Amino acid sequence: MLQSNMVNLAARLRGIGKAIPSLVVVLAVLLIWEGLSRIGVLPERWAPSASSVLVTLAQQVVTPSFWTAVAQTLEGWAVGLFVATLIGVPLGLVIGSVPLLYHALRVPIEFLRPVPSVALVPLAILVFGLGLSTKVFLVVFAALWPLLLQTIYGVQDVDPVAMDTMRSFGVGRLRRLVLVTLPSASPYIATGLRLSSSVALILAITAELVVGAPGLGSQMTAAANGNSTAVVYALIVATGALGWALSAAIRQAERRALAWHPAYRPSRAA
Repeated sequence: MLQSNMVNLAARLRGIGKAIPSLVVVLAVLLIWEGLSRIGVLPERWAPSASSVLVTLAQQVVTPSFWTAVAQTLEGWAVGLFVATLIGVPLGLVIGSVPLLYHALRVPIEFLRPVPSVALVPLAILVFGLGLSTKVFLVVFAALWPLLLQTIYGVQDVDPVAMDTMRSFGVGRLRRLVLVTLPSASPYIATGLRLSSSVALILAITAELVVGAPGLGSQMTAAANGNSTAVVYALIVATGALGWALSAAIRQAERRALAWHPAYRPSRAA
């Protein structure tokens, strides 16, 4: 027990040590931003000072409308990411497990993957109208590809010796999937989920900006239309903080869920 506590404490200290350079850089950027605004290099009309943006952000945070917008953005993010996971992971497991299917679908996947989700906005509006459905559609389309491709790569990276051993013992396809394929591919799937999470947030905000769906993006548009530049910058900072918080939460959940995997053991991370 004592040894485990010492290992956890050492891991936390390493985490704090790794965070210090990032905090120093953020503080330096804020100081430079503030200094350039103070001496007039950055015009107040287009680039308010860092201090005024932070004060505006603090004022926004205590308003119910801000948290309503955050909840609306998170709703589109969560629903879209969930649907993308339901589609991408099972489909990736099937495609990655069947070489003929992989070779047949490789070209269509590579054709559809680079299509910008924003290019589908007119189609989404035509089919789903304005609101949450359009936002979810754009999020699903963008977040699907990292999950699908990472799952395929994870399945294809399964140790063939382990699969042959299971076959030699007469283990069926479904049990091989549960006992070998999924555990082996789980780090790839977790990476795909982390990548898709960031993409999903970007598309949720984009849908709110372009389509006008309710959320942080629509609040940015309203603030820009009202010439409230400080509010626009404050909401941009809030969006960045939200993305960082989601990424950190998913990383933490990933480490806990896959603590049994050798790639996530503290000795490997040291």
